[in-house]
Amino acid sequence: MAADVSAVLPGGIASDFYDAHETRDAAAREAALLAALPHQIAHARRNTDAYGELLSDVDPEQVRTRAALARLPVTRKSDLLARQQAVRAARPSEPFGGFSAIGWRGLKRDSGARRVFQSPGAIYEPEGLGRDYWRLGRALHAAGLRAGDLVHNSFSYHLTPAGAMMEGGAEALGCTVFAGGVGNTELQLQAMAELRPQAYIGTPSFLKILLDKAAEQGQSLSVRKALVSGEAFPPSLRDWCGERGVAGFQCYATADLGLIAYETAARQGLVLDEGVILEIVRPGTGDPVPDGEVGEVVVTTLNPDYPLIRFGTGDLSAVLPGACPTGRTNVRIKGWMGRADQSAKVRGMFVHAGQVAEVLRRFPEAGRGRLVVEGEMAQDRMTLKVEVDRQVPEGLGERIAVALREVTKLRGEVAFLAPGALVNDGKVIEDLRKYE
Repeated sequence: MAADVSAVLPGGIASDFYDAHETRDAAAREAALLAALPHQIAHARRNTDAYGELLSDVDPEQVRTRAALARLPVTRKSDLLARQQAVRAARPSEPFGGFSAIGWRGLKRDSGARRVFQSPGAIYEPEGLGRDYWRLGRALHAAGLRAGDLVHNSFSYHLTPAGAMMEGGAEALGCTVFAGGVGNTELQLQAMAELRPQAYIGTPSFLKILLDKAAEQGQSLSVRKALVSGEAFPPSLRDWCGERGVAGFQCYATADLGLIAYETAARQGLVLDEGVILEIVRPGTGDPVPDGEVGEVVVTTLNPDYPLIRFGTGDLSAVLPGACPTGRTNVRIKGWMGRADQSAKVRGMFVHAGQVAEVLRRFPEAGRGRLVVEGEMAQDRMTLKVEVDRQVPEGLGERIAVALREVTKLRGEVAFLAPGALVNDGKVIEDLRKYE
């Protein structure tokens, strides 16, 4: 049976929207986001210890443009973990490292954290009160879920937030949720056979396991639509699910930020959520790259409870040109394209993407660069390949080589390339060594 999604136009393009925000004028959306930015920064400075320190020299009223936002520091997950551990050691009553504007609910029923989650590390994230707190309803709606659907949710409800995050979005749509959780394939198939859900939420790999197992047992699943996340969802697997009657869509969300972007029936990248400000920066830096260039996803959320400012996800992506054919006007990204937190161990010492960026930053003549590591075990060779858009000044290679040694404490060669010669894949460090 062919996969189907309700409310589609010819060509499979969705004809309805979650709300009017999805089709508003792009300039009006940008103006609204930038108008909210100074208030969020002022709130974060005033109500969180972390941003009170990190942004102590920042005047929130001056942060009204993307250029001004790009001058603020990037906080990455490793920074969040380190601060949480340090602050807890000194003040056990502060579990969130000073990044959260809310604590335990205490005597107030209308404020405070409703839940606390743990991500690997361990990093703790608060969930406050409110309908569809992590904004997943928009992604579920784009995947075809509607009020009255029974949804089989196979994301984990244990420690991590994915199960509760998705459930909140489904409830906001008016769906009923079966809390399947992870594992127990036989029991989950039994529930599917007896409850006949219309939709699935979970990882794409577990959806494939369920479909394969059902086929082995001669069981016909009732699921016809799915929202998957947490793993790559390649077109081959998407088509494989479609051939078995399940229209699968993906979304990009994190435990810290909630929904970042979601797939539509156009199948052309992921549309940004309405509640985030996204930047793509050069890995290892906070410097935005031109639209279309692959870089690290950095997000500022407008959530007042957990006001993460320029939060580096560590994921690679790129902005797509134009608007979504469904009529949604927000920016689109390509989706997950790998990890930005690149490093390599060379002659016993780690080299990080940020160090490569520091070397290039010292030379205005240098464009994009990539550190290539080659050689057999114990015979490592480093070459910093640099794009230069005009005739190479005399001695530039030697000066860059000296800077490379100063920053990394390792010797390396320098090679110059024409603009555009490096592959646009976000790699700053490429390890070509063989260990056979």
